[in-house]
Amino acid sequence: MDNLQKLQQMQQALNVKYMEREKQIEGMLIALLAKEHMLMVGPPGTAKSALSEELSTMIDGSTYFQWLLTKYTTPDEVFGGVMLKDMEEGIYKHNTYSKMPEAHLVFLDEIFKGSSEILNALLKAINERTFENGNEQITMPLMTLVGASNEYPEDDEGLEALFDRFLIRFDVGTIKDRSNFLHMLKGNEQPVTMPTITLEELESLQFLREMIEIPHEIHEKIADIWVELSDEGIHPSDRRFRKAHAVLQAKALIEQRQVVAPEDLLFLQHVLWEHIEQRDTVITVIRRNAQDEVAMMQESIEQEANEIMQGLNDNDSTDYVLEANRKLKTLMKEVQELQQRNPERQQVLEAMETKLKQHAEQLTNSILEPVEEQTL
Repeated sequence: MDNLQKLQQMQQALNVKYMEREKQIEGMLIALLAKEHMLMVGPPGTAKSALSEELSTMIDGSTYFQWLLTKYTTPDEVFGGVMLKDMEEGIYKHNTYSKMPEAHLVFLDEIFKGSSEILNALLKAINERTFENGNEQITMPLMTLVGASNEYPEDDEGLEALFDRFLIRFDVGTIKDRSNFLHMLKGNEQPVTMPTITLEELESLQFLREMIEIPHEIHEKIADIWVELSDEGIHPSDRRFRKAHAVLQAKALIEQRQVVAPEDLLFLQHVLWEHIEQRDTVITVIRRNAQDEVAMMQESIEQEANEIMQGLNDNDSTDYVLEANRKLKTLMKEVQELQQRNPERQQVLEAMETKLKQHAEQLTNSILEPVEEQTL
């Protein structure tokens, strides 16, 4: 548990330092726990490399390798220069010191811009974590490779195999919130002390991740997702579905649970699409299967309540307030019925009911305050 708390402290610190990157940060931590690879696609200057490098410095005892790929990049730049002494004996052997074969965490920028020679050399290393060095086959300590690109590869570029190596895929955009943008312009980012975790502690968490239970109902939901995606003409590979197990376990572990829950399935929207045009359909299917009754109703009720309160800003007449209050009472009744059907979700539902009561009180005050002013 202490190790898990350290991981959560790392997540919190990164969230503070890198504004509007919460999803990508969680994705990188899940990738590390699951020992899978992650792709980030977005314009330059969106902290893709900075985030990867920062995370590597927070893992004491780990080694990190970062490189920018171009069409001129050679395998020697990534795997190490050829050792001349061995070449004299007819052995083509690389000096792998401080290069990718010895790294635990790797960041490759512009991953799809490399030559066919370098990309072919990467495929086996990424997938099997092995590197043929002369007459030796080296087992790489690689946990996670993070690839970055400004755009997704085109279907006719012959990059399907490399693209498939990245189980987890995220878009990374520029800052959207105005206040965050101003903080960035002024350099007013809150100073953060970055916590650390040792490599051994991270490996312990990876072992603990394997112990997370995946109940039968989750497998049933995954099968339902598989069927619905097939009906839509979307066919993620069997390998991708199998690897998704580790991702779900990692998600549950970060949430401090010993059992995978239906809401963990939502993370699979970053996993189960093969082509960018499939993504919206995949998200819709996964959300439909991942959310239980309470989660689905919670989103609907909160949205309707927010619309009611938003309307108060445009129309504070007595008639509107009375009608809005009637609607809120209906929503409260729905929450109470949910409580009867889902007693194990009492805490969440009580919070919903409290919020609705606060809205109702605000409506009442909107009528009473003008009356009090007139009396004065």
